[in-house]
Amino acid sequence: MKIFLLVGAVLSTSFAATLAHANDEALMAEARKVATTLPPKLIVALQDEIKKSGPEGAIPICKDMAPKMAGEISQQTGWKIKRVSLKARNDARAIPDPWEKAALEDFDKRAAAGESPAKLEKGEKIGNEYRFVKALPVQALCLNCHGPADQLSPAIKAALGQHYPNDRATGYSEGQIRGVISVRKAL
Repeated sequence: MKIFLLVGAVLSTSFAATLAHANDEALMAEARKVATTLPPKLIVALQDEIKKSGPEGAIPICKDMAPKMAGEISQQTGWKIKRVSLKARNDARAIPDPWEKAALEDFDKRAAAGESPAKLEKGEKIGNEYRFVKALPVQALCLNCHGPADQLSPAIKAALGQHYPNDRATGYSEGQIRGVISVRKAL
């Protein structure tokens, strides 16, 4: 009888662990889908504005339109979404919390060791919410405003100074990690 109870307890625990793992994978997939929604929309908007008014004219897209896009995605999905960076451009919106900062630092180490920044992500349950971050590698388009300071045009420098007086988000090269898309959802 004790053996049957022991076997039942083991099977029950194993089944519960399998369900928890499946739930974690489902949350990761959902978070990944939400996190990968914003960047393509943002790139299209940036490309359109650059064609109309040049790179300096596109700065308000990242400053004003991207947070609005993130807000719309949050309303549609129930996930809070934002962009954060170790070298923030916007102190009001882009400063990572301790969990995000640790993930960013880990991503930088992993990228330096040869992992592809485009594949770096992390998701986990913390308390009563699920947290997920996905690295944002610098693309050629991003270098207009995020490249080495000595390579930025005078018009870009002036626009950045106007919009972001405390800007720290320059000096990047293509492929480096600019920051992360961070999403979270109460469970």
